[in-house]
Amino acid sequence: MALGPWQIAIVLVLVVLLFGGKGKISSIMGDMGKGITSFKKGLKDEVKDAKDAAEDALDVTPKKKDKS
Repeated sequence: MALGPWQIAIVLVLVVLLFGGKGKISSIMGDMGKGITSFKKGLKDEVKDAKDAAEDALDVTPKKKDKS
């Protein structure tokens, strides 16, 4: 199915109406990139905190009794 010039014009008008022009699409993409970056940073911090917690944890495994 080929798109004619009228269909392309309608799609362009809808895009401009929805996103408003003036760089809003690029600002949305920039915000999305910042969100992804902060999400990845949060995951790294969580892993680091988990490792610190594991090092600080008490060893509660029962000791083996010597049968000698």
